[in-house]
Amino acid sequence: MNDKSVLIIGNSDGIGLALTRRLLDLGWTVRGLSKRDTCVKHSSYSHTIVDVTSREFPNILSDQTRSVPDLCVYCAGIGEELDFEKLDRERLTFEVNLMGAVKTIEVLLPVLLTKGSGHLIVLSSIADALISQEAPSYAASKAGLSTFLEGMAMATRGTGVYITNVRFGFVKTKMAKGERVPLMMTTDQAVNHILRCIEKRPIRYTRPRTMGALVCLLSWLTRLRM
Repeated sequence: MNDKSVLIIGNSDGIGLALTRRLLDLGWTVRGLSKRDTCVKHSSYSHTIVDVTSREFPNILSDQTRSVPDLCVYCAGIGEELDFEKLDRERLTFEVNLMGAVKTIEVLLPVLLTKGSGHLIVLSSIADALISQEAPSYAASKAGLSTFLEGMAMATRGTGVYITNVRFGFVKTKMAKGERVPLMMTTDQAVNHILRCIEKRPIRYTRPRTMGALVCLLSWLTRLRM
């Protein structure tokens, strides 16, 4: 019987919801935090509604970490195409994608360091290598997130606490918009990759690798045109 516990932030849909269901099936005790309620009903599951951009989030997260989880997975993320009539969405993207994760680490890391063990996984994106005129805040927030996560992962090396930056390409969720979405993964495939990260605890994990290479090439070509 698995007696491990996980805190999943942003699990009302998409990858977070799929991961919640999979870990429950594997015998984990799961606590979920998300902006909306969830359809998950299970004896080993509890849910708290909270927005990662709210003032209450750090305090609620602190309450959740009194019982220190073995694993925390930050799945919260948003992204929209640039609209000059809705520039407030650019700020919101940074608040969810980057600052929500920063606040999570601010609250969670001291607890894990005191315990001397634990694992934090944060979902970033292969888009962290891009300069995007279509979705500048999404690419930039993920770039900041990836750089921050990998620096923190190196800083905590040897403490017993692990931090993993997961960089996915297109995953079949409500965020995957547009007619052309190459090398699309299902949420179940994404969860399989996260399970490998739980086992191996790498600092950086990129899938699909082919898309990662293509994005790096596209980024280089974009810079040549600037």
